[in-house]
Amino acid sequence: MSKTSTAGEQPGRFAYEGLDRVIHEKARLSVLTSLAAHPKGLVFGTLKQMCGLTDGNLSRHLQVLEEAGLIAIEKGYDGNRPQTICRITAQGRQRYLEYLKVLEQVVRDAASAAKAAGKAAGPAAGPRRLKPA
Repeated sequence: MSKTSTAGEQPGRFAYEGLDRVIHEKARLSVLTSLAAHPKGLVFGTLKQMCGLTDGNLSRHLQVLEEAGLIAIEKGYDGNRPQTICRITAQGRQRYLEYLKVLEQVVRDAASAAKAAGKAAGPAAGPRRLKPA
């Protein structure tokens, strides 16, 4: 069976290959967005609160992001208290910005499709009034 496309559409046009699976997960997107907005980094507790995650959940997502080279984790002390600081890496910032470009294209495509569907449907039909019998 052959794939057909609408006239003028290129194959795979809506595949959105740039939607990075590592970033696309909601919690990791939240973490990267928080860190991109705070380039000096965030303390674990602050990041946890901003993203609405539990300690364990945030730890697991940070591990995935660190293994992918998107963030750096620095463990140290604030006085006598252990402190974990998370920062977005240069590679992480670049991949995040590339991801956002693709996401913006998804939004543009969706808006165009919605607009086209609205035009194809014709004028909005109002409620019909029934004639009295």
